[in-house]
Amino acid sequence: MLTLVALAAALVLGARAVLDRQAALARRRIGKPLGEQSLDADRVWRPGLEGEPLDLLLLGDSLAAGLGAARRKETLGARLAKATARRLGRPVRLRTAAVVGAESRDLDGQLSRLPADYRPDVAVIVVGGNDVTHRLPAAESARHLRAAIVRLHARGARVVVGTCPDLGALRAVPQPLRRIASGLSRRLAEAQAEAAHREGAETVDLRRAVGPMFFDEPEEMFSLDRFHPSALGYRRTAEALLPAVERAALVALSSRHSPAPR
Repeated sequence: MLTLVALAAALVLGARAVLDRQAALARRRIGKPLGEQSLDADRVWRPGLEGEPLDLLLLGDSLAAGLGAARRKETLGARLAKATARRLGRPVRLRTAAVVGAESRDLDGQLSRLPADYRPDVAVIVVGGNDVTHRLPAAESARHLRAAIVRLHARGARVVVGTCPDLGALRAVPQPLRRIASGLSRRLAEAQAEAAHREGAETVDLRRAVGPMFFDEPEEMFSLDRFHPSALGYRRTAEALLPAVERAALVALSSRHSPAPR
């Protein structure tokens, strides 16, 4: 019996050692050719349109920050702001609080750094990839996400959550680590969706919406580090998020014009 326990423990330790070596290999392959600073795309987009600007806030990690885009208009925030402005026929004021390398537990800090009187109409959260790579438990990630949604609602924002993308699309990550990462990102996405729905936020399943494109067209969808989206990758991701963002914006604008309760 003791021999079997010792053998099982040795197998577990051996498997963990293999995965640790593969993770180190993936980090070397990916590197940081894009640096750690995304482009600043914060501004009023489509300022020539009539009406008061809609305030759009982006929170989360490097995907939300737009790392990998060569021009600011190609970042996720800028693409969402431009497209939302076209659909609504009014300007959109973008503010990006997302930080490269952030995990779900960093959402609290991103919110705390906002001005106390800032009231976004719509907030988009995209986070989770670093939770998976840094082994943050899905339940803990979901708890931080729920707390962020509650704080955003307190500021009067409608919230859209883009759930964790499928890390199985990362060709730079060797097998079996890539398969494990895919499973972990799926479980995290499910936990995020449940947490968001419980707090009244709308979710977009990025695994289903854009995941197949990253699997089928990695050269076009990924930037040069083979980890972050390219301009096309951000365009497809923004297209997937846009319907939910537009619905949230319309609700936010209608509440602006609703009569105050007596």
